[in-house]
Amino acid sequence: MSTAPNGSLLASYDNIIDADGHILEPPDLWEKYIDPQFRDRALRIRLNEEGIEYLEIDGRPSRFFNIKAFTLLGGMGRSQEELVATMKTKRYVEAAPFGSMDPKERVQLLDREGMRAAILYPSLGLTWECEVEDPELAMAYCRAYNRWIVDFCADSGGRLVPIAHISLGDGQEAAAELERAVRAGCKGAFVAPFTITMKAHAHPDYDPFWAKAQELGVPVGIHPMAEHPSKRVYQRFKDMKWADWYHNVLGGQGPQQAFFVLFQYGLFDRFPQVKVVLLESGAGWIGAALDRMDTTYETALGKSVPLKEKPSYYFKRQCWISGDPDETALSLIVEHVGNDRFFWATDFPHFDHPGNYLEALENLVRPLSETARRNLLGDSAARVYGI
Repeated sequence: MSTAPNGSLLASYDNIIDADGHILEPPDLWEKYIDPQFRDRALRIRLNEEGIEYLEIDGRPSRFFNIKAFTLLGGMGRSQEELVATMKTKRYVEAAPFGSMDPKERVQLLDREGMRAAILYPSLGLTWECEVEDPELAMAYCRAYNRWIVDFCADSGGRLVPIAHISLGDGQEAAAELERAVRAGCKGAFVAPFTITMKAHAHPDYDPFWAKAQELGVPVGIHPMAEHPSKRVYQRFKDMKWADWYHNVLGGQGPQQAFFVLFQYGLFDRFPQVKVVLLESGAGWIGAALDRMDTTYETALGKSVPLKEKPSYYFKRQCWISGDPDETALSLIVEHVGNDRFFWATDFPHFDHPGNYLEALENLVRPLSETARRNLLGDSAARVYGI
């Protein structure tokens, strides 16, 4: 849990919004909320004969995830020694920190930290899509989570913001679930940086989904997710499966590549009111990326891009990006790119980000103009998500 520094600049702002916080789902979520015909295939945590927890996906133990590793999902701010001790002595639920599994606790945490709201994403729900190859089961898992997250946030007075998980398998089914979830209370949706079909996110097969997002006026985020080894864009060196730091540093490359695809397919001219948000991939790189996209668009290479304007035009019209509060160079490009294009996020309670996010956030926004500061702290997220 983070605390703001004494005499904090942040104390004078009442619209601070965490654009990408996480919850730790209860282990029986999918059994309780999944469609009855899929209940025997529900995602669940089981105990083996030795009493050790394991993750079950589609009726079999996960091929890639040891449930012990999920005790790390609530390990923000803990040392390596503390994380190892937690893995050895505690089960998934026991390791959950304050505010990660209980909505009332999460609101209390927001109060302590001076935040108005948190836009919420899953934890266990970021693991399964790399293992599920059945589009119908994938959508059933999404529906179950989406029903649950709406219930989780229901009594928070709008301070906990539910976001729907959509798996891009069948475009019509994705559109139908997006509409159902938004009607139920979700304020937007997110997709993985890959698709089950291995077709690009803006492939015409997915036009029904993008059309529905535009019709409903809700943003679609691209969020990092556990990736199958065959889909990892950074799995170039076969001797580095053990290199957790290396993989985490490069984890934003999947969302970046999914994001660039939207321009290559001309999504933003086909759907001029679609809203896209890039999450948990850093934000300081976006200035250089826009320059690169614009420059190549103006060469012969740009003839393959079915867009009427340069990519930066569409970014500044229809896209937003969430930065980490400890990005020390981010403040230098906010005004250059557009001071209404940026959010910030805690990633609470995940262990791959430090826990001093409020102190870092203060340092990030201090050099900004007043307008840019208010936008980054929460005004832009409030406008985009309608909260």
